[in-house]
Amino acid sequence: MSSVEYTVFRILRLLRKLPVNPLSIASQKVVFAEYFKGFEKIDAVKGIFGDKTDEVLSHLTVELSLLMGYMYVDGNDGHLVISRNYLNNGNRIDIYLDLIHELCHVKQFMDSRELFDPRYSYVDRPTEIEAYRYTVQEARRLGLSEERISHYLRTEWMSDEDFLRLAKSVNLDVPMLHDKPAASFEHKGPR
Repeated sequence: MSSVEYTVFRILRLLRKLPVNPLSIASQKVVFAEYFKGFEKIDAVKGIFGDKTDEVLSHLTVELSLLMGYMYVDGNDGHLVISRNYLNNGNRIDIYLDLIHELCHVKQFMDSRELFDPRYSYVDRPTEIEAYRYTVQEARRLGLSEERISHYLRTEWMSDEDFLRLAKSVNLDVPMLHDKPAASFEHKGPR
C-alpha cells in the first residue's frame, strides 16, 4: 500500500468512527437480499457462502453512498458501501463482477481476515488476489474474453506494472497491443 493510499484509508477510517459519520450523510441503508433480489440463487455467490448464503445476504447491510467511486467493504463492521452513481451509471457486467468481488471480501471479513493489510500494496494483498481470482473465474464462466476481463481488472489507480502483476497473480492472459497491455488505458466514466 502506498503512503498516499494508506493515509487516505486511515483518514476515512477515522471519519467513520465519529458519532455522526460525515461520509454517511445522505446515504441510504438497505438489506442486500432485498435490494439485489435473486443473488442467493447465483452459483458464484453460493460458492462464497455455501449453506449460509441466504442468512448472510438477508443480514448484510448495503450503504448506498453519494460518494464517487465504486464499492467496498467497510473494514469496521463488514457492510457493503456502494456509490449510487456507479450503481446507476456503471456497466452492468462490471457491477455484477464487483459485487462478486466484494462478497468475497464480506466472507473474508466474516472469517476475521485483514482486508486492508498495510504490509502489502493493493495488487499484492492476499485478500485482493483471492477475491480477484474468484471474480476472474466467474467472468470466464460468463464467457468474457481475456481482453474484456483485462478491461474489468484494470483500475485507474493501478500502474501498468501493478496491473500486470495482478493479472499474473490471477492467471489472466493479458492481450498486448504495441508492447503495452491492452487494458492500459484510462477509464472513461464509471467502470
